[in-house]
Amino acid sequence: MKRFASFLFLTAIAFTAPAHAQQVLVEAESFDSRGGWKLDTQFIDTMGSPYLLAHGLGRPVEDATTEVAFPEMGEYRVFVRTKDWVARWKAKGQPGRFQLIVDGTPLQETFGTKGVEWFWHDGGTVQIENENATVAIRDLTGFDGRCDAILFTKNDSPPPNTSDILPNWRRELLGLNATPTNMDGYDLVVVGGGYAGMGTAISAARMGCKVALVQNRPVLGGNGSSEVRVWAMGHIRRGKYPRIGEIVEEFCDRATKSPGTFEEFEDAKKERIVRAEPNIDLFLNYHAFKVETEEKQITAVHAFNTNTNERKRFSGRFFVDCTGHGTVGYLAKADWDMTPDGRMGMSNMWAWDEGDAPAAFPETPWALDLAMEDFPYPRDHHGQWFWESGFDKDAIGDAEGIRDWNLRAVYGAFNAMKNRDGAADHKTAFLTWIAFIGGPRESRRLMGDVILTGDDVVEKREFIDGCVPSTWSIDLHYPKKEYADKFSENPFISIAEHDRRIDRAYGYPVPYRCFYSRNIRNLFMAGRNISVTHKALGTTRVMKTCGMMGEVVGKAASICVLQNCKPRDIYERYWSDMEKLLELPGKAYRPTVEDSFAIPDDSLAKADGRGQAKGIDPSTLKGVVVDDRDADKSKRWRDAFALPGFVGTGYVYARESDAATIRFPVKVPASGRYEIRIAYHPHLNRGSTVPVVVEYGKESSTMTVNMKQPPQEDGFHSIGQFDFSEGDSIIVQLSSEGAGGDVHADAVQLVPVQ
Repeated sequence: MKRFASFLFLTAIAFTAPAHAQQVLVEAESFDSRGGWKLDTQFIDTMGSPYLLAHGLGRPVEDATTEVAFPEMGEYRVFVRTKDWVARWKAKGQPGRFQLIVDGTPLQETFGTKGVEWFWHDGGTVQIENENATVAIRDLTGFDGRCDAILFTKNDSPPPNTSDILPNWRRELLGLNATPTNMDGYDLVVVGGGYAGMGTAISAARMGCKVALVQNRPVLGGNGSSEVRVWAMGHIRRGKYPRIGEIVEEFCDRATKSPGTFEEFEDAKKERIVRAEPNIDLFLNYHAFKVETEEKQITAVHAFNTNTNERKRFSGRFFVDCTGHGTVGYLAKADWDMTPDGRMGMSNMWAWDEGDAPAAFPETPWALDLAMEDFPYPRDHHGQWFWESGFDKDAIGDAEGIRDWNLRAVYGAFNAMKNRDGAADHKTAFLTWIAFIGGPRESRRLMGDVILTGDDVVEKREFIDGCVPSTWSIDLHYPKKEYADKFSENPFISIAEHDRRIDRAYGYPVPYRCFYSRNIRNLFMAGRNISVTHKALGTTRVMKTCGMMGEVVGKAASICVLQNCKPRDIYERYWSDMEKLLELPGKAYRPTVEDSFAIPDDSLAKADGRGQAKGIDPSTLKGVVVDDRDADKSKRWRDAFALPGFVGTGYVYARESDAATIRFPVKVPASGRYEIRIAYHPHLNRGSTVPVVVEYGKESSTMTVNMKQPPQEDGFHSIGQFDFSEGDSIIVQLSSEGAGGDVHADAVQLVPVQ
């Protein structure tokens, strides 16, 4: 097809150019064929536009080509909006070089060689001799050259170098309507198509809402797509409402590695499941950039097509921010927060393989100057989650710089493997994939009526509206010390610190009040931008958990539509109605919110709250029983539920080297003599000298337990008899230090001696 790039005669108001200067603007993303160039939409909010990226892993990519219609023949000056992406670091070389070719002839100027920031690079003049000219962008390196747009002009002045999204001069040159196409009639507009957005859209649609799902990428899944390849973590179908997670079960990936292969992330399956819902209109490749509000409510979200720049205005009754960055809430002036420093960073994972013949790799003097000792060897041919940087950088305003630094780190590492001290061992090695779409972990968080804290999670603070089970440990990332010392400007390798005092079997129930804005009355949120603190984000941010948030929000939105109420009213007035929806199978469906539900025959069987065989209910045991869920645990305890016969929802274990302690608080119900018992599962790797201390009043008693041997009765082992008074507070402590092996802790039982 012909690309008829629009032109018109502009006045001096639009440009600082002579009146009636003729202009022809070609947006790179609108090329008829992108060849091997990739569309990058991550940084629109800061640089103003999507652009094409020559992400060839060191091998020049195929030309992007298009046909441009010119109003008349003659000489045109050419400007190309681009940058030298390593210039900000004063790096040697120019890895992003490319040419512009018009009707088969390259311009003399080479692009991608100047500019710390995006700017209009003067390419000199070109003689246009045909009404329809072929224009091509030719990559020269394969190392991430980038092109935003090309301007052919009859005067010598470059266009405005604004970072505004679709400014008037661009819209006019592209012949776009001043008024966007209005898309109305939606009960719910969901912005963001990751796990949270998909869970929200599918849930709301099945509850009877008419839904628009707006996603600025060509695929769904976000970090769990083939573009980023983070496997989906977090247990689903757990806790008080084990039906939550059944929708996530339908679309989640089954990747066995992170990063896995393209096929493992099943982009096509995700899209197929969403498109199968008659109540969902899916808008891939639409970037939301503007929000209309009135009286603390959102009335519409504006988005433009990242391929054509066509604009749409999505109006609806309710809106959901699933962008990760809290973009919709930020534009609507919702209350938000962002940890000022020490945030988790962005990952760009990578993979390599080995062939049958030697494979060359270009020298990369512009990359980080690395030797093999400067990075963790990518075993199993994978650069994993810990290739992460940007901890104290602007996670939104400088996201492109963080991504580019990550690329320099990966290319520098592979250069060491191929051309430096690793060359002898990697003669046949070649890169197979590097994520150019970043995997951010933390940025803005939108504030709700509850701001969940890390202490809330660890102390198991109960909220009436707790509904989404978070089963991931409080997993916070920091720069690994040796890399922070050597690469203090921006360490590129992280370490994860886990606070494992989380019930990974049953899950900590995150309250519903974290899922809507406290000051924008019709705005929900789901995903990593919900109302939590930095520490609590460490457990709530994983993808399956975010997907379950979406399921809850979709159900809440249907009540808001049916009852003509606001998200806050669900908790205050309609929580009993909400609980009924939370008990429904994930495949329950009604055409509208007024209809009755149909339950398909292929609905999943209801899980027991742990997704596993049910443990022993503590209330069925004699005496007083304190489960490990209610014990005070130090770090290093690991949740498990694989061994049958446990009490409650699982058990915990620690290794001797962990020096871990667990303290069970027991309240004496009446005066008398009691036997204290501990529950554990025997194994050959268990400790034979596990220290156990009973503390009561000012006294204590210490003994050791051989956990290689089976307990004496019903899975419990007696550690002695004691006389207590009514109301006494007892602490039973188990320690792994000096245990002689692993320590297993399940429950403590206080039984009256007859």
